[in-house]
Amino acid sequence: MSKSINLYNQLANHKLFNKTINFGLKRIKLALKLLGSPEKKLNNVISVLGESGKYTTLFALKSFIEANNQTVSAYISPSLQDIRERFFMKNRFLTHKEIKNTIKEIEKLKIPLTIFEVYTLIYILNASKIKVSYHLTECGALWEKDSVNVFDFPLAQVVTNINLQHKNFLKKKTLDEIIHQDVGFLSNFTKIYIGKQTPYVLKKIKQHLKKNKSKVTYPNTWSLVKRNKDYFYQDKKTKIKIDTKNIHSKGLLENLCHAIKIALDLEISKKTIEKNIPKLLFVGRFQYLKKGKIKNKLHKNEKIMIDGAHATTDAKNLATYLKTIKVPKYGIWAMTKNKEPDLFIKQFKNIFKKIVTMPIEKENSSVSANELNRIALKNKINSEIGINLTDALKKISNKEKKLIVCFGSLYNCGNVLNKN
Repeated sequence: MSKSINLYNQLANHKLFNKTINFGLKRIKLALKLLGSPEKKLNNVISVLGESGKYTTLFALKSFIEANNQTVSAYISPSLQDIRERFFMKNRFLTHKEIKNTIKEIEKLKIPLTIFEVYTLIYILNASKIKVSYHLTECGALWEKDSVNVFDFPLAQVVTNINLQHKNFLKKKTLDEIIHQDVGFLSNFTKIYIGKQTPYVLKKIKQHLKKNKSKVTYPNTWSLVKRNKDYFYQDKKTKIKIDTKNIHSKGLLENLCHAIKIALDLEISKKTIEKNIPKLLFVGRFQYLKKGKIKNKLHKNEKIMIDGAHATTDAKNLATYLKTIKVPKYGIWAMTKNKEPDLFIKQFKNIFKKIVTMPIEKENSSVSANELNRIALKNKINSEIGINLTDALKKISNKEKKLIVCFGSLYNCGNVLNKN
């Protein structure tokens, strides 16, 4: 863990590399050119973009491909517990030493880059050295100028749920502009898969893709169907039972169905997909902690769940799920800046018996516990301040039967997992 922290600190304090978000493709395209265009060595690239659901869609698809005895590389963002999680190569993650050596190679270019661009280069340089069936890449935010948008002929581009989550990165802070940034610059002559959207967003997507010469698969080609207590993926040809004890919300189930549709198109069999579904677990997304140090300190009647939801759309999804839980719910809320805490916490009115706000440990971009507490109280949510996770749990834990939910930040989920 200390090696991972050292690498993060090395990048954060580097004279050439900038921690701030600065969209644009000129810097990374110049770097790739000087490195000998390694991105051109990546075959069968599948890019995943959108505001919500990128990781879960990518991870499910990765699992189905591997269950089919094929290989992948994967680039994800953010990592939760260790920087290595960002870079999966065939059957393992990059080592800290490999990451460090690749950073040295990038330093020699003397090009000012954002840290996310450095991550992207680390992935591309290492992925270009291996042979795999597919390369799966997760976009950071907004597609047009995101550093992952450097592949001329991707096999497929997967668009997950589009919402207002990334509006703070735009001068024109509208949903229309986000849709334009995400789908207005997708490649031609490829396959495009559109995930579940609101009717308005879907209508706008179709307008943007009218002249795109790719094969576009819209979300009306498949359905998430509920029969009694069971869920199924269904399209015109195939019906697959979603046999899972780890995936708990409609939003996550829809992301899973999206991945199933793509996997079927990749000629992965129904049997392989069906057999793999029970094994799926999305780390930091509606994840119950069933064992570990934190779980062991709680009373037998207490359950604890972590979820990295930090956008309003994700909050609605979490709130909808929590309404189905009949025991009292208590929240531990942490969040980074540049989000919309007021709109976010509004979705949980009358959900939690009490929440405790806390800062994200070792995270400079964390909103203070005092500020989150003020926002919660303003929205008439019973709230108090916690110094850290241990303090927050002390203010909640007792013999009462309950569900404790740590929510609001993937970074905080990572901290919780490391402590557990």
